Amino acid sequence: MWWHVACDALEKGCCLELQYDGYSRIVEVHAVGTTKDGNPIMRCWQVSGGSVSGERTGWKLFRLDEARGGLIYHERSQAPRSGYKRGDPAIAFIRCQI
Repeated sequence: MWWHVACDALEKGCCLELQYDGYSRIVEVHAVGTTKDGNPIMRCWQVSGGSVSGERTGWKLFRLDEARGGLIYHERSQAPRSGYKRGDPAIAFIRCQI
């Protein structure tokens, strides 16, 4: 998935539907950028869907090059969620954030 799709969802205030680790997920994008190693990454709040960890909702950090799909979902995002802090230390270069 390309970073601009995630930033577009953030800017429009909409959720994003994607496939990650074999699960369909609905997320609210909070920040998008790259790691210090240059990997595209996204900090988001998972609203619904599956998860390898079994945690179906909550904070997630996804590598965008491992995500598939990336469709803007017609559900309004409730971002920013409690606990969000701008300038996420996991994201070395931030392209967009709330």
